[in-house]
Amino acid sequence: MSRWQARTTGGARVAIVGRPNVGKSTLVNRIAGRRDAIVQEKPGVTRDRSTHAAEWIGRDFTLIDTGGWTPGWAPDRTTMDELVSLQAEIATTEADLVLFVVDATVGITSEDEAVAKWLRTSGIPVMLIANKADTLSEVETASVLGELYALGLGDPTTMSALHGHGSGDLLDEVVTRLRDSGAFDRPPETDDGVPGIALIGRPNVGKSSLFNRLVGQDRVIVDEVPGTTRDPIDTLLDVQRDDGEVRTYRFIDTAGLRKKTAKLDSTEFYSTVRTRKTLERASVALLLLDSAQSIGEQEQRLAREIIDSGRAVVLVQNKWDLVDTDRRLAIAKERDRLLQFLDFAPTRRISALTGRSVSKLFGDIDRVLDAWNFRVPTGRLNQWLSDAVAATPPPLGRNHRPVKIRYVTQVDTQPPRFKLFTNQRLEPAYLRYLERRLRERFGFDGTPLRLDTAIRTNWEDRDPT
Repeated sequence: MSRWQARTTGGARVAIVGRPNVGKSTLVNRIAGRRDAIVQEKPGVTRDRSTHAAEWIGRDFTLIDTGGWTPGWAPDRTTMDELVSLQAEIATTEADLVLFVVDATVGITSEDEAVAKWLRTSGIPVMLIANKADTLSEVETASVLGELYALGLGDPTTMSALHGHGSGDLLDEVVTRLRDSGAFDRPPETDDGVPGIALIGRPNVGKSSLFNRLVGQDRVIVDEVPGTTRDPIDTLLDVQRDDGEVRTYRFIDTAGLRKKTAKLDSTEFYSTVRTRKTLERASVALLLLDSAQSIGEQEQRLAREIIDSGRAVVLVQNKWDLVDTDRRLAIAKERDRLLQFLDFAPTRRISALTGRSVSKLFGDIDRVLDAWNFRVPTGRLNQWLSDAVAATPPPLGRNHRPVKIRYVTQVDTQPPRFKLFTNQRLEPAYLRYLERRLRERFGFDGTPLRLDTAIRTNWEDRDPT
């Protein structure tokens, strides 16, 4: 294998395609049994192809949600509709079965006919789904079914993705076709213990460009318009280290978090919620900065969210090839001044567009992951505590009584958490001092630390000697 490569996901795969606003994402949520995909009553909400785990009668398979597929695109053009359509066509080539969704209340459109023509010539197994059929009368349903047969894709299935009518029969047929095709004979891809690496940043900072550079293909749409990515998109990546060991990571591209959630439209709001949920299933966050843009409130807020979530972090200064010496000096000062609370995170300067220094990110990721999982033996930890207290004793506590720290133990990892047993409360400033000394002694590069105190008031305050 090369230095790194995207892994082809195993198991049975079902792609859901169709023109915009026919209910594809609603069907994804219905089959997956949860609100994975963003759903809005307007076209163009889904753009990239995203994957979702599903199960029916004991059979596991993967759903591939796609954006609205419109005809007439060309690979050498870059309008948003054409890029979305390209992602939908790629999804069909990866699938064992395609669910082609049309709106039964509208009937067959020229766009539907164009998609059906492409599917007929592709040779990919297709099920034709007439969604929203529960709102039609028997006469209207019969008329729509007659139109659907003319598409040449076999018997149509009527259902309501919103209300679930007909979903059980649909899933029975899906499982039958996947079983008969041998798709279930391929073992599903497992990712137990695989660390998630989330790409976090404000809109248009280069997250999707970096994601595509890592994956080695145009896995997500890249556009100069902020907010192109809506749903988190993830891919497994196998990376060969210098010692020959192959490690697997799950890289997750996310929507850019905007400045004030209260001013977002509903689509952007749900994208923001999903980005925060992505942090919950990640181990490491790559916080991307645009080297050509000033660091501001958005980056500070994102950094705080990462720390509060307890995830390891690497600062990634993207577009480094586009800035001159003066700007490079300026951004270093901005980082030291505005992100000083993130001074424990390593910084990597890259260009996602050209690939400069992208390979070095894997070393940074391993470094912060090791710190995130590191546990200090209790003996070494208490020797460190003795040295730290001897160098700078805690300030006097309540009623000017001495504050004594009896001992310390590490109670958890991911992130490392320590408990200090004291006779009085420790001041926040002194806890920050202890955190700084912890990092000086043991490293902990790129990971937040948690220092808690447990007060034992029944301890004798005077020295027993």
